[in-house]
Amino acid sequence: MDRSVNADLWRNTLSGIPSLYGRLSYLAALRDPNSGRYEHHGLALVFGADEAHKGLRQSHSEVFAEWLQLDLEGQHADLALYLSGLGENRSEVMTTWMQVKHYQTLVPSSIRGLERRLYLANLGALIQLMANEDKACGKNPAA
Repeated sequence: MDRSVNADLWRNTLSGIPSLYGRLSYLAALRDPNSGRYEHHGLALVFGADEAHKGLRQSHSEVFAEWLQLDLEGQHADLALYLSGLGENRSEVMTTWMQVKHYQTLVPSSIRGLERRLYLANLGALIQLMANEDKACGKNPAA
């Protein structure tokens, strides 16, 4: 049995998150916004804080790369899956995301240049597309 941080994280947490975007969001939430260090109490207890940080940072980058490998249609489907699990009104979420752009904080700090721009452009387009879909279906709370 693999006893690495990444294997433990996948076995006990990430495998239970059905969407790549959900995994990306989860991993980004473990990163301290002030220090940039990833913190997970359970992994730190088992592997130590430094190993937990390294493993979480690596997993975040890997999940981000997986997301970028999806074509735009795949990203749309994955994002829709993520949003369906939130239990929130999708139109309201899209409106909030357009305003506060929280999705920008999900990019691993090691990602620069083209990959970062591609992610941001795709997310911006998907958010607008989903907001338009909801408006066309009469689901827009601002309508």
